Amino acid sequence: MDRKEQLFRYRCSLCGKEYDPSPEILVCPACQAKQDPKEPLRGVLEVHWDYPALRKQIDSKEGNWDVFDFLPVEREFFPPIPVGNTPLWKPFGLWKRLGVGDLYLKDDGVNPTGSLKDRASFLVAAFARKYGRSAVAVASTGNAASSMAGVGAAAGLSVRIFMPKSAPLAKRLQSLLYGAEVTLVEGTYDDAYDASLAYCHTHREVLSRNTAQQPLTIEGKKTVALEIYRDLGRAPRRVYLSAGDGVILGGVYRGFEDLLRLGMIESMPEIVAVQAEGSSAIARALQKGSFDRGVPASTVADSISVEIPRNGYLAIQKLNAYGGRVTLVSDREILKAQKKLASGAGLFSEPAGAAAFAGFLKDLEVRQESGEGGSSGAKGGPSVAEGTSRGKQGHSEGPTVILLTGNGLKDVEAGLKALSSTNLDREGGLG
Repeated sequence: MDRKEQLFRYRCSLCGKEYDPSPEILVCPACQAKQDPKEPLRGVLEVHWDYPALRKQIDSKEGNWDVFDFLPVEREFFPPIPVGNTPLWKPFGLWKRLGVGDLYLKDDGVNPTGSLKDRASFLVAAFARKYGRSAVAVASTGNAASSMAGVGAAAGLSVRIFMPKSAPLAKRLQSLLYGAEVTLVEGTYDDAYDASLAYCHTHREVLSRNTAQQPLTIEGKKTVALEIYRDLGRAPRRVYLSAGDGVILGGVYRGFEDLLRLGMIESMPEIVAVQAEGSSAIARALQKGSFDRGVPASTVADSISVEIPRNGYLAIQKLNAYGGRVTLVSDREILKAQKKLASGAGLFSEPAGAAAFAGFLKDLEVRQESGEGGSSGAKGGPSVAEGTSRGKQGHSEGPTVILLTGNGLKDVEAGLKALSSTNLDREGGLG
């Protein structure tokens, strides 16, 4: 069987130039030369497959393929930790309370370290093992940090983390217990990201897992889309997900793109990226056609609190190509959604995950007020901004999937904010 590196190349998402896969290649050098530090990353690389060869491999499984067949690293290098294959289920209690049908929750909070970020860390760790790298570095508000630390521990890797001092305590604790070396940075996630880039630049033996800069972060996260397709037996009508840096957004598009190019689905689901009002760089750029500079980010959903979305250019490119849209929600709406999700479905999601549900609820309210009813397959709700093309999606019916990206226990303080002091006394006995 062909080695995986014979089946793909890295392709620049801006200029289209291709590169052989290597730990030394992170972003397109030609586009990176034009990089402004106050804008999203230029020259983000995507894995571009030899699709006929990949299709041949998939067909050889006679219907028994799994998501790992779509990854660009051989199984022998996978870390010994069970990442992915998370539950996709129907929240019947919520169906009844909301008056909707054909709604699914994809709960990535049950991954080993409690977030979807494990998917990216898993593939980066496998890549490091394949190429003999023993150390990885990453910047994070907390989830990517604890993820890389945990997966790295299973893989026998040394992990260096840069995170803002404001990162939730549980995420810092996870990273330290997993054995990572943690540097707390004054300032924001963007400051931590810059510190991590500088560290990787001066320590060439360390593999970068910095989001978007490392091509395999997008490729790893695409597996959630492949699982949704596999478990539904078809493409969904619509997927709601929260967006900060735009890498999960890019990964979900990437997974469905693979399925499109392999002829396994006929059209792209509608992707609804939900951003916090206080951290809405992608929404503003989709609306205006350019990214603002120097607009501070602030939201209770720390995992999507980003001033400079590092995968911003690619995120906008995908939204425009496939007619995706962005919906904004307030912190209050996020916390209300977190409470409703917990009490209605028994699922405690961190605010970034609950943001996706908040976006769904906002759309649902508009549809019901307009008389379209509660069908999850009905026309989408209020969009702050929409992509320019509507021609490559076409699911007129089918299920809606809400992607929940992290466990609520990773940020308990935010969960407390979801309850008033009266509710705490009455419902939880914490007073």
